[in-house]
Amino acid sequence: MEQTGSDITFTEFRRKVQNSELLAAGVARLLRELRFTGRVSVVVQNGEVLKSGYEEGYFTRRDDRRMI
Repeated sequence: MEQTGSDITFTEFRRKVQNSELLAAGVARLLRELRFTGRVSVVVQNGEVLKSGYEEGYFTRRDDRRMI
């Protein structure tokens, strides 16, 4: 069965979701630098971002010990 353009696009979208590749590289870098462990949410409808936000849950290191 031959895939249409929209099938190929949706397959690529699913792959990116499964591999956690939804964030731009710059945002992912900032999250790593912050050692952010919270939750980032994005609500999309009809291909447009309606709402985005985050729940704080990041931790800092002091004396090389993780503070939890």
